[in-house]
Amino acid sequence: MWSNLFLRQDEDGRVGTAALGGVGIKSGRSGKLSRPPRMSDSQEGKIKLAFFVTLVGVTVMVLGMGTEFWVELSQPKHFRNNQTCEMAHYGLWKSCIRTLWVSDIDPERESCGPAELPGESNCTFFKFYTSGENAVIFKKTTEKSLHIAGAMLALLSLFLMIMGSVCITMSLSKSVPFFLKPATICFVFSGILVLLSIIVFHQSVLALLASDHSIPLHHELSWSVACLGSAGAILIFGGLMFLLLSLPYNPLEKCFRQQSSSDA
Repeated sequence: MWSNLFLRQDEDGRVGTAALGGVGIKSGRSGKLSRPPRMSDSQEGKIKLAFFVTLVGVTVMVLGMGTEFWVELSQPKHFRNNQTCEMAHYGLWKSCIRTLWVSDIDPERESCGPAELPGESNCTFFKFYTSGENAVIFKKTTEKSLHIAGAMLALLSLFLMIMGSVCITMSLSKSVPFFLKPATICFVFSGILVLLSIIVFHQSVLALLASDHSIPLHHELSWSVACLGSAGAILIFGGLMFLLLSLPYNPLEKCFRQQSSSDA
């Protein structure tokens, strides 16, 4: 009798445990945890394509920012003598004075240059960022406040560009579109700051030319500025692409659907 009683209690305990386990399983299945939405394979491919386009702008920007070919200042090619002439080119960090042979210059060109011709070169780094001294180029004095402002804008643009790249890398590694909007802000503002840096730098060049008029100079923005302008446009375009990819729907498809429904 006692053995039958113990067996019944054991079976009742097992049934109760199984019932509680079933309730726990059901409650666990019904109580789903909210997870961030995952990216589809097509969306991930579009993000990688947009990131590749943006990386082209990043590469061009870094290439242009590190050179000293932002602007070329050229004397008249017969200003000194009929054999050699001088010209200068500089960027954000250093300037170079080049002595070229007049015979190598295009006969139709009135000024010395371009800088790609063979000749002697003497380059020095600017002392704006160390001792605070202005530079003197062909008796003309640079405006260090404008020059430093242009350099700070370029460095801030570089920082935002790096932060945007980190956001896209995290978004692709986690397969979540959450980081696309911060990346959009970083890349768009990075492109805008690059363009502002070019404008401020050009103003510093004009201030340099207005500081002295004893030596006539012809100035023209060089290929590095063209690279930076292109990089700024690419970064803004890439940021807008990330903004469109971060939306839960495609606005173009929605517009086309509304137009087709209205026509029907």
